[in-house]
Amino acid sequence: MRILIILVLVLTGGYASAHQWTPTYPKLKPSHIVGVYTTKMELFNARKEISYYSVGVFDKDWKKVPFVSTPSLLKVRHLDKKLVEIYLHKRDIKRAHYICSKSKILSSVRDPSIIASRICSKIK
Repeated sequence: MRILIILVLVLTGGYASAHQWTPTYPKLKPSHIVGVYTTKMELFNARKEISYYSVGVFDKDWKKVPFVSTPSLLKVRHLDKKLVEIYLHKRDIKRAHYICSKSKILSSVRDPSIIASRICSKIK
C-alpha cells in the first residue's frame, strides 16, 4: 500500500522549475585591463513568473566582494538566455569564492506560491 501511495505522489506531483546559472565552476582569466580578471556566466530563465535577476560575488563567509558585471540587474524573458561578464580586481580574487544569480520578484506580484531562488557557482 505504501508503494502505491508513493507511486501516485511521484506520478501526479509537479516539479519545481528554477533558473540555470552556468558554468558551475567558473575560472577567472586576465581581462584586457591590467589588474582586472574576468569570467563569463550564462543565465537561463526557466520561470514564467520571473523576468529579473541580480548578480552577486561573495567570499567564503557570504560577505559581498566588490565586482562589476554587464549589467548587474538582468532582464531575461522566459526560456531566454543571457551572457553575463563578471569583472574582479586582482586584489579581490583570493577573497571571491562564489558568483551567484538571484531571482527578483516584482512588488506588483502578489502570488504567495512564488519564491525567490539563488543559484551560486564556485570559483575555481
